[in-house]
Amino acid sequence: MTVSASSRIVLIGATSGIGLAVARRAAESGAHVTIASRRPESIERALGELPAGVVGRAVDASSSAAVADFFDEIGEFDHFAYTAAENLTGLPLSEYTVESAQNFFALRLFHALDAVRLAVPHLTPGGSITLMSGTAAFKGGTGWTLGTAVSGAVVSVMRSLAVELAPLRVNAVAPGVVRSPLWSQLSESDREQMYAGLAESLPLGRVGETDDVAKAFLALMDQDYVTGTVAVVDGGTLVG
Repeated sequence: MTVSASSRIVLIGATSGIGLAVARRAAESGAHVTIASRRPESIERALGELPAGVVGRAVDASSSAAVADFFDEIGEFDHFAYTAAENLTGLPLSEYTVESAQNFFALRLFHALDAVRLAVPHLTPGGSITLMSGTAAFKGGTGWTLGTAVSGAVVSVMRSLAVELAPLRVNAVAPGVVRSPLWSQLSESDREQMYAGLAESLPLGRVGETDDVAKAFLALMDQDYVTGTVAVVDGGTLVG
């Protein structure tokens, strides 16, 4: 089912960064867009930045009951994307704890799977589900054990769901480093230094912008003969 003015698109985690960019792209395509995030003030701010007509709901993605009520309120829709994530931080193995792993995986994978489970009964035939992974799934680095683990898990889960939920389409987007609030734990100067350093190493000479990634989300929704696929949006990170 391609994206059109009659499409109904639901996004969880769409009030900042990549999710907000996906919501903007979807709304600009003419689709009926509903966004959800945990904080009401984040929803209000996002709606102020998005085209008129976008609907926002405060929903705690860690609560199965809240997510179920959210989908019940919406009813039937065509495309679902889950982009909820917390700030990125490196964690060397020496600082690893079971609790840190559980916390890191919770929003990015465990609650994402729960949201997919609850969304499926509401998706129209030919609809799609798009999850968020990352290039860490394919290229590790010091301090990124948890990042590689969860990104790889999302890819594996997506491929299984593409078979289990067919003919619904299930895909994932794997961004490289993108200018987004996910890096807000760093000072502005440290962020800019990181972006500049990475840009020099990339074939395309720049880090990604959130809209670069949003285009991939919309393309996977629109392309109705693609499932079980990872769209890598990384400026050449994996080949550089």
